[in-house]
Amino acid sequence: MTVKLQEVLESEKSILRNLYSLYLHELSKYTTNLDISEDGLFHFEELDKFWNVDGMSPYFIMFDEKVVGFLLLLERPFLKKSNDYGINDLFILNKCKGKGLATQVVRTLFEEKPGRYFVMQVVENKRAVAFWKKVYHELNIESKKDKT
Repeated sequence: MTVKLQEVLESEKSILRNLYSLYLHELSKYTTNLDISEDGLFHFEELDKFWNVDGMSPYFIMFDEKVVGFLLLLERPFLKKSNDYGINDLFILNKCKGKGLATQVVRTLFEEKPGRYFVMQVVENKRAVAFWKKVYHELNIESKKDKT
């Protein structure tokens, strides 16, 4: 089982845009701030900035050479000085959930980019909260809650 992170090129923006629509659809059950657009998609308005603004790095999550999700990694200037990196978004296609792929991706990221991380979570998303608690435990990482 080969899982890896692959930086998203600007020429691959349309693939990431489609994945973000799926991700935002999934998140819409936890917040009233996300609505479907007239074209039938959920849009992430900041997506075009990923290739023009320092500190936002999108990665595809690859499994057996196929895109199965994405991760948005934040760096300064988007973080407090106490953090080196931030995981803003992490999405895995439903058919690939529960196979340990996300945990492998996070482990790889932490090994390749060691430092202090901030992880964004929607508290109402109990599955995501449970996932991160499990990751912290498995990787022996100290965590603290911050509701900012």
